[in-house]
Amino acid sequence: MPTPLHQKSTLAEIEQRFDQDVERFSNLETGQIATIDAPLAMELITSAAMAATPVITKILDIGCGAGNNTIKLLRSHGGNFDCDLNDLSMPMLTRARQRVAQETRGRVNIIYGDVRTARLADDDYDIILAAAVLHHLRDEQDWTRTFTKIYRLLKPGGSFWVTDLVAHEIDQVQQLMWHRYGEYLEATGGKDYRERVFRYIDKEDSPRPVTFQLDLMRKVGFCSVDLLHKNSCFAAFGGIKGCPPGKPSCRHAAGS
Repeated sequence: MPTPLHQKSTLAEIEQRFDQDVERFSNLETGQIATIDAPLAMELITSAAMAATPVITKILDIGCGAGNNTIKLLRSHGGNFDCDLNDLSMPMLTRARQRVAQETRGRVNIIYGDVRTARLADDDYDIILAAAVLHHLRDEQDWTRTFTKIYRLLKPGGSFWVTDLVAHEIDQVQQLMWHRYGEYLEATGGKDYRERVFRYIDKEDSPRPVTFQLDLMRKVGFCSVDLLHKNSCFAAFGGIKGCPPGKPSCRHAAGS
């Protein structure tokens, strides 16, 4: 049986695991080897972010790890902007700040701790990235509060982009995709690697379907949402705060 939500890893346990994994996450190409299509997903969310929000002055990277997604965005954008980097792990943040500061003349600020409780200004960010982090959210109230906060942190016209582990609404599809993911892990690192990844996912993670997350984005106020990519148990998707030009104005649930 899956580990119940109340028995999942604590924030301190998650922090401890990532404190010990800085070197692996510092590789732009292979840092997310346990994630199917990780380089493609990174390329898609950063490209979509630039297409949706071409004028970038400040971004927030939630669960930034060693800074790979922010670095990818900076290199693809070719400009300089301020970067707020958030993570539970101080060793990750230290490495991320070092690496990101080499890519931009903008201000690089680190925010240590849980984004859910961090004191951040509303309407402050052009882009928010969240890669391989939201699966740590727990019950539906937790998901709703977090998505509502992210919506409020964005400037009007800003956009939010996610790549993450996802679950499925249909049990038979969940079993199918989990089996496919197991085959990927075994081909990548053998049976022991597959079992090790499955153990920490069961203990630490509580992913939701991409359909749930896209619906939740609309519920909290995002008018335009889109699915960029999905392969097995991983998806890349996002949305824009505010309506595109020519689209009738929307009533934003989070701001009403």
